[in-house]
Amino acid sequence: MFTQQVAAAQPLLIGLLLLWSSYGKLTSPDEAEKTALPKLVGENRAKPAYRAVGVIEAVLALALLSPPAWTAEVLAAVVLGVGFTGYLSYAKIVVPEASCGCAGKSAKPVGYRSIGRALLLLTTAAAALTTSQGWWTAGPAALVLIAEAAAFVALSPELDRYWLLPLRRLRVRLSHPLARTASNAVPLAATERRLIHSPAYRAMTGLLRSDIRDYWDEDDWRFVSYTARYDGRPATVVFAVPHTDSTPESVRVAVVDETSGQTLYRPALLSVPG
Repeated sequence: MFTQQVAAAQPLLIGLLLLWSSYGKLTSPDEAEKTALPKLVGENRAKPAYRAVGVIEAVLALALLSPPAWTAEVLAAVVLGVGFTGYLSYAKIVVPEASCGCAGKSAKPVGYRSIGRALLLLTTAAAALTTSQGWWTAGPAALVLIAEAAAFVALSPELDRYWLLPLRRLRVRLSHPLARTASNAVPLAATERRLIHSPAYRAMTGLLRSDIRDYWDEDDWRFVSYTARYDGRPATVVFAVPHTDSTPESVRVAVVDETSGQTLYRPALLSVPG
């Protein structure tokens, strides 16, 4: 009985997740350019396809959340889960620098967490197929959804800035990483914290396609590189963060062609938003 109630509760979680996912696609269609869709369906069809997926998710979400309960709705969620898993696997193999584009804005490339989230969605939808009851009949068994929702959050790179990054910052503050050392080494987390608050980083966020790819120190500077895309071609964005000047405006940036090494965007020409 309890197992059946847990299965019945799954459409509630799936519906809420699909609503969140569809909102990101419908309100930020430009995110399509960061995904594997341009490679899969073509540059001109990427945005329409991205919006179409958002509409499908929204319609299916409302159907799952509204009575009566239909097996066809859950079956459609299973098909969607299979499609998401296949698409993300394709993106990771064929366009490894592409972002997920699943929900919200994220420059991080498709990783195993995103694929795991799609598999979890598929698993919950498959579980819901085992019952014909509506989620409103689940009763106390619906509390299981709290643990499932936490798993979805942990597998969502788009939400890292709300929980994972603050935890990392807290760990840096509590661990005193520079204690008992005579070197001038600066933790990467501290550099990243300074970097993301700089005008240079804000000006480049639309180009970035990865998290920090590499970093190194030279003299009084730490250089941090990201995978990027500039005017349709692969590029590398390199930030220079000074060790001695902590002001956000002191961070410098350059965009370099991935193939030729040519500088495509010079710091002197950078237009930094206020």
